[in-house]
Amino acid sequence: MEAASRFVSERLARALALVVPALDILRERPDSKEAPDFCEARGYAAFLRALPDDELARCEAEGLASRLPMLAGAPPSLVELGRVAREVSALPERLAATPGTRLDRPRSVSERKTRQLEALLDAVEPMARKARQIVDVGAGRGHFTRLAAEMFDRDAVGIEREPRRVEAASILGRGTRARFVVLDAFRDPIVLSPDDLAVGLHACGSLGDRLVLEASRAPCDVALVSCCLQKIDGPLREPLSAAARAAGLVLPREALGLSNLTSRLVGVEASLAEMLSARKHRHALARLLRARGVAIAPGEEMRGINRRRAREGLGELAARALALRGLAPATAAEIREHEAEGAIEFARIRRWTLPRAMLARPLEITVVLDRAAALEERGYTARVAEVFEADATPRNLAILGEAPRP
Repeated sequence: MEAASRFVSERLARALALVVPALDILRERPDSKEAPDFCEARGYAAFLRALPDDELARCEAEGLASRLPMLAGAPPSLVELGRVAREVSALPERLAATPGTRLDRPRSVSERKTRQLEALLDAVEPMARKARQIVDVGAGRGHFTRLAAEMFDRDAVGIEREPRRVEAASILGRGTRARFVVLDAFRDPIVLSPDDLAVGLHACGSLGDRLVLEASRAPCDVALVSCCLQKIDGPLREPLSAAARAAGLVLPREALGLSNLTSRLVGVEASLAEMLSARKHRHALARLLRARGVAIAPGEEMRGINRRRAREGLGELAARALALRGLAPATAAEIREHEAEGAIEFARIRRWTLPRAMLARPLEITVVLDRAAALEERGYTARVAEVFEADATPRNLAILGEAPRP
């Protein structure tokens, strides 16, 4: 346990030493064919502009950091940034190479979700066995809540803000020690007791921060696998730990969204080619909206639209975006213009994006370590590790925090 504690503080210090000096990269999302300020200021622009198309594709699939040592003409500062990014990204362990728990998968649960449930049940078992109650925050339809109640023979309560999900979970949970309540954990008090185990499986953004703070106030054991760090209450995420506050780790929402990127030729939900196509459609949509006089920041073009819709093409995407804003449908000429011009611009934007994408995983790790360090500063024994295989979900970083005992 002492080694795990040293790991959190030591790795956070190394992560902060990478991420904080690179905040200029993280804060500026490339959105035009012109090189962003950080590329010009750091001397990256000429190198990225001259990158051959086939090498660009390899960098996107394998990650720029892994390719930089082999690329002639790469700026030394960029090569060093990549080296440190690889180092920070290398967590020392997986919690379990092969889960011991094997579930009979219900029809309503995907194979990937089943693997996540199996792995998390294994990971929390030591804490769950000594808990009086398991509190599942953001329970959804309650799969983890029910399984934990049955597997560990404990009372379990699932907290979920959507009444329909609570109703469905309650029906599925009849006859078990699981119960479900409607509560908006982003806004309403989360009441925890010292002998509870608080769990958040893919608790998004501010909810992950809140779960750490509420658990530490009890104090009770906590297990958190975070997701969608950009889903925060305001424009900025303030750090939780004293170490991150001292370093100045204040992250804008736009930078936090970068943590969702993963360099993989074949993604969990779609191939790299499909994801790039979706990003191209989003850029074309942003062009179209601005041409219509809509002032939007990068990323806001998808407000109110599921991100998966970007795979459907600009026509469908524009129809939804314009309707949401009370604007007339796009003409065929508008679609052709913004598809063509957007494709030209996006070819250059892909190059400018590479340094930011290289920092995606280190950024996610830094936020997770900040949360774990906040627990450690409050007397917890905290452990951080990968809990799932990346092909089950790339959002696979777990914090397991054991509360201080009297």
